[in-house]
Amino acid sequence: MSRIGKLPISIPSGVTVSVKNNTVTVKGPKGELSQYVNPDITVDVKDGQIEVTRKTDEINHRSLHGLYRSLINNMVLGVSQGYKKELELVGVGYRVSNQGQVIEFALGYTHNIFLQLPKEVKIETKSERNQNPLVILESCDKQLIGQICAKIRTFRMPEPYKGKGVKFVGEEIRRKAGKSASAK
Repeated sequence: MSRIGKLPISIPSGVTVSVKNNTVTVKGPKGELSQYVNPDITVDVKDGQIEVTRKTDEINHRSLHGLYRSLINNMVLGVSQGYKKELELVGVGYRVSNQGQVIEFALGYTHNIFLQLPKEVKIETKSERNQNPLVILESCDKQLIGQICAKIRTFRMPEPYKGKGVKFVGEEIRRKAGKSASAK
């Protein structure tokens, strides 16, 4: 058995889970998510828990077993607690602002970068004096929020010499030494 796949998922109060036609739908106070599940994997909801089982011990079934258990667990946690990611803009003159679901970045290019976010993601920007600007993203969908954070990071990846760029709050950038003067 898969060590992750065999663990049952407990359903918190206020969350409902339904399985129909190989699709698991999870509803909670933060939103609603659904995930298609391979027909070789069975999902049972009973006694306030979700159990994921597989038909055989084939390699493909073993890998899908842990995968779908993790995806369903992420959905349950997302609709009950939600996910939150914070990005920090490190660099002179780097700014961020938002109007509704549109974020505007000034990252040292000749033009500003605009990004339209889906309605499932809540955005907040903070720009305080003598502090790096922050972008705070909240959503119930872990995959979606991770994908958006990765997209924002590609606008200006953190570089190893001065540490400038878009990074996660608390992330440590591996720094390199610059040029050293030649000793003659």
